[in-house]
Amino acid sequence: MISVAIITKDGEKYLSEELESILANLGQEDEVVISDDGSTDGTRKVIADFCIRDPRIRLTEGPREGIIANVESVVQKCKGDYIFLADQDDVWKPNKVKKVMAEFNKDAALVMHDAEVYNDDLTKVIMPSFFSYRGCRSGTMANLIKNRYIGCCMAFTRELVPHFLPIPRTIPMHDQWIGLTADLRKEKVVLIPEPLIKYRRHAEAESDFSHNSLPVMIRNRCILVKELWRARKIRKG
Repeated sequence: MISVAIITKDGEKYLSEELESILANLGQEDEVVISDDGSTDGTRKVIADFCIRDPRIRLTEGPREGIIANVESVVQKCKGDYIFLADQDDVWKPNKVKKVMAEFNKDAALVMHDAEVYNDDLTKVIMPSFFSYRGCRSGTMANLIKNRYIGCCMAFTRELVPHFLPIPRTIPMHDQWIGLTADLRKEKVVLIPEPLIKYRRHAEAESDFSHNSLPVMIRNRCILVKELWRARKIRKG
């Protein structure tokens, strides 16, 4: 069983198109779990309409404590053996799940694929390959120095979940935390060099590709290393 975990907040504008593309990728036994974090636009109505049409969609309440807390919340509510993360505004290509599941069937624990980056109405490719732009690769040191993990292109097995939860609220990015957890555990991480989503860039996006200042980057890396070390000690007992 596959679970797609989506966090939403005021995502009415693009959500319908995304949900249509996700549902077209899934089987009847799969699920889409949406954790809404207090939307004030028509997001919840969009979701409610889809829920009436398709029982695979389940709307849950977010904790209203920010993106990281909401990601943790929605992952905990997923029932599937494989969990795919999704933003609220991208479009999945028709072969995304098939390609990712092929890697899980070869014993991958975490899979991330490439993305084409588009403008807000998907009429122009801004960046043909996120992987090329970011120099994506797996590995602990590579992703400590410069994060290459991107959540909306990521999927992982249920077995990995207890090893990255809880997600510390002090870290800058949940996707980096999940990826580094897999790397530190020497899990099989597979990067698919094929764009399997249309990644939408627009003013309302929750994340961007900008860089922090050097002092902020150094501070964030120190916090990340500290939290990774703490989590490792706790799990070793």
